[in-house]
Amino acid sequence: MKKLIGSAAVLALMAGMATAEEVKIGVLLGFTGPLESITPTMAAGAELAMAEVSTSGKFMGGSTVTPVRSDSTCVDSTAAAAAAERLVTADGVKAIVGADCSGVTGAVLQGVARPQGIGMISPSSTSPALSTAEDDGLFLRTAPSDARQGQIMSDILTARGVKTVALTYTNNDYGKGMADAFAAAFTAAGGTVTATVPHEDGKGVIQSAVDTGAFSTFFLPDGMYGESLIASIGDALNGSYGSVPGTDSEGAAKFAELAKAANFDPSSSYAGESYDAAALMLLSMAAANSTKGADWTAKVMDIANGPGEVILPGELGKALELIAAGKDIDYVGATSVELIGGGESAGNFREFEIKDGKIETVGYR
Repeated sequence: MKKLIGSAAVLALMAGMATAEEVKIGVLLGFTGPLESITPTMAAGAELAMAEVSTSGKFMGGSTVTPVRSDSTCVDSTAAAAAAERLVTADGVKAIVGADCSGVTGAVLQGVARPQGIGMISPSSTSPALSTAEDDGLFLRTAPSDARQGQIMSDILTARGVKTVALTYTNNDYGKGMADAFAAAFTAAGGTVTATVPHEDGKGVIQSAVDTGAFSTFFLPDGMYGESLIASIGDALNGSYGSVPGTDSEGAAKFAELAKAANFDPSSSYAGESYDAAALMLLSMAAANSTKGADWTAKVMDIANGPGEVILPGELGKALELIAAGKDIDYVGATSVELIGGGESAGNFREFEIKDGKIETVGYR
């Protein structure tokens, strides 16, 4: 009898082990190109959530999570689609955190994700066009649409008494979408846009404006946020200001602690959104008990929004326990996630100003 029970126990253990596997997740960001200064930190944020889930031992029968990085370039849609294809066919990823820039994200969605049935959560693609893109339910984002940020930019400028602006934007989908959203909001608030001029990326438009004396104060949205810009331009940026997704919530403070312990900057653009993208992805897989794109993406809205027990950064193991017990969770995460519409963030923003060569937070919206 003892021998029989022992054999049964061994069989049960073997059956449990059979359910565990290595789940590979693609991290498709612009490690080269115009956003290369912030993408390493974005990747670190996503990989922090993956490591937390993996080391908990509570993910899908003890499965481990392995990130696989690939370069979207941010600007080359053909290269981004090829990189995504390799992630899926050669590396065997089950889902993709990314891409980062809206144009390449759209290309990956239509050229790879939909044909291959791969779910994506972008932490930084903000084009309003993605809100209505055909996606078969496979695309979500933890970044708010530029339609939201355009309004925030207008609100900040109006509150500072600015009545007229000249507008320049990078000549791509992201830049055009942001410019249009802002111009519509600013003019609706009574402001005047005196000029709207596209420029090619990497042409040093701010430095040129400083050198010619054409402008002395600049509004810098998230794509222009970073210490590297200050290092490049210098004191001429003092007094300039802008907005970047962010919140002063309890979740943001928890994420900051975790990020600092992992030796990366929690305030870097889209770092928190990247953590949340990976966390939502993995918790949704657990809720669906499946890594198939159509299965887990159908669970994201339920995981992200209430009702349920609030989940903050550092509590992903707890979240997996609750999901396994059939209980509801409300993933709040690093950025106070609340998904609306077709699965995009409602959006919270941090207002900053550059003072004495340093970026200082002046408020939240």
